Amino acid sequence: MNPTQMEGFDAGQVAEYVVRVGADVVLNVILAALILVVGLFVAGLVGRNLRKALSKNERVDQTLASLFSNIARYGIIVVVIVAVLGRFGVETTSIVAALGAAVLAIGLALQGTLSNVAAGVMIVLFRPFKLGDFVEIAGVTGTVKEITLFFTELNSVDNKQLIVPNGQAWGNVITNFSAYPTRRADFTFSISYDDDIDKAQRVIREVFEADERVLKDPELFCEVSAHGGSSIDLTVRAWTRAEDLWPVHFHMLKAVKQAFDREGIEIPYPHQVEIQKRA
Repeated sequence: MNPTQMEGFDAGQVAEYVVRVGADVVLNVILAALILVVGLFVAGLVGRNLRKALSKNERVDQTLASLFSNIARYGIIVVVIVAVLGRFGVETTSIVAALGAAVLAIGLALQGTLSNVAAGVMIVLFRPFKLGDFVEIAGVTGTVKEITLFFTELNSVDNKQLIVPNGQAWGNVITNFSAYPTRRADFTFSISYDDDIDKAQRVIREVFEADERVLKDPELFCEVSAHGGSSIDLTVRAWTRAEDLWPVHFHMLKAVKQAFDREGIEIPYPHQVEIQKRA
């Protein structure tokens, strides 16, 4: 009520109006404070309980639990602030519209970043790899050192740091060399056409079977795989524990060569035939 509207009213009516308006203001302040206190309490309670519940789930990473709990907490706080402003007559519809527009603008500006976060959430939830695994992702290979919501850090075999955005990691083929406890080592050994194939197979089997790191099941495979231009090729497939794969691989290349030398089995050099045309 402005001064013009107050003309024609006596002092008692004006005082009554002021008291009524003051009472409404005080009531709104009290209700707003109550909403704020209760809302903040509920937001904190929901955030803590949600984090505790997610932390008990083995499939949910601690980083992800913290993210979800914070989203829930701050979401409730936003609702509380809008409700408090509504108590003072602020048009909440316009506030919600402005918040929606701001969220949309931020989402468009951070589209790439948000896609990495979404991919990070998927990686943490489904766990295609974990810390310590040796993997190939997005075309690079290394040991997983850290998994965050934005990127995955690998350590290459020559001790280089490789940072892979989670969007690229999740959107490409993931090869996890550490996923299973056993691996297969493949070899190709060449012998001369003049050598005894059965003897060469026996020598190879003796070398592999003498190594305890080579598993008995699945059994060793050793067969002729090709008639080359200057050699008979024997393919050998041996199963080992995942951690023994490369030690066995390098050891067998040396051990089979030494066994061939002892048994007089030749590993032939590539042959070339030179043809000369005379006039």
